[in-house]
Parts: sequence; structure tokens; C-alpha cells
Amino acid sequence: MAEQPQRPVWFKSSYSGSPQAECLEGAAMPGGLWVRDSKRPDGPHIVISRTAWRTFTTHVQQVQPLSRG
Repeated sequence: MAEQPQRPVWFKSSYSGSPQAECLEGAAMPGGLWVRDSKRPDGPHIVISRTAWRTFTTHVQQVQPLSRG
């Protein structure tokens, strides 16, 4: 029996604000992180490799450490 493809489970950043805020959504998938516009859930998405995402988030944290107030 063929394995069923994994369906994305989309999430928003805790920094995104209200549900009506314009932001991106992400979904962790086997091939990397899928990213889409939250206002266009049926629109296209991009795929970012795990390595590229880790490099990006590490750089952002080094440039501006996260602070929740």
C-alpha cells in the first residue's frame, strides 16, 4: 500500500498579533519549511530547506535577540 503524503499543519508565529494581522504561516514538512501568505491560504507556498531556515533564524537571533517585552 502506498504511503499517503503528509498534509501540512500550518502555524503562525506567536509574534503575529491578532488573527486579522498580515503575516506568514509555516508548516514543518519532510522536505523543509513550507511558507505561505496567511491571507491567501489556498495560494502558492514556498519551500525553504531545514538548513536554510536554521541559518536564517540563527542570523536573526544574533542580529536582534528575541525579547518579549
